[in-house]
Amino acid sequence: MSRYTGPSYKKARRVGFSISETGKELARRPYGPGQHGNERKSKLSDYGTQLKEKQKVRFMYGVNERQFKKTFAEAAKMQGIHGTNFLRLLESRLDNLVYRTGFATTRRGARQLVNHGHVTVNGKKVNIPSYRVKPGDVISLKDDDKNLKVVTESLSKVTKRVEFITYDEGKMESTYVRLPERNELNADINEALIVEFYNK
Repeated sequence: MSRYTGPSYKKARRVGFSISETGKELARRPYGPGQHGNERKSKLSDYGTQLKEKQKVRFMYGVNERQFKKTFAEAAKMQGIHGTNFLRLLESRLDNLVYRTGFATTRRGARQLVNHGHVTVNGKKVNIPSYRVKPGDVISLKDDDKNLKVVTESLSKVTKRVEFITYDEGKMESTYVRLPERNELNADINEALIVEFYNK
């Protein structure tokens, strides 16, 4: 299945969840897309609820189904709680951490920065959005790209960053200090439903 490249607001309204984690998508129209979006109130089955939860997380991180399932399988081999490990692996993606740093206002924008070769990890260019960043790795931009208008505008809008990364304003680089704790991630996600979905 290919990655969805259509309107993100439409997908957010479809699953009733803010993919950008800002709440903007649902602020004006907190109901499904389409002509009858405000009328669909049918109760979901257990399968439908689990599928919806999976889609929420998949759309949020911008991952296609194959990558999503592969990451889920990797999380199963780790020690600890399967669902929490899964979210930690998704948070460790390079495109996500570029977004968390504030180099881009959306994960799609962060993915584009990585794809176009603007991002470095430990001083080396990495153009793979799904690259797994390890705790202690330093994320920055190539020297020639630190003055990109899209980057400076995005950084100017940052008011707060997650606690599992630190940011050096002088060097314009962030460090992935540690894996996130579950309480630092989106509380509206019920990862147990995703585990149930794949373990059927």
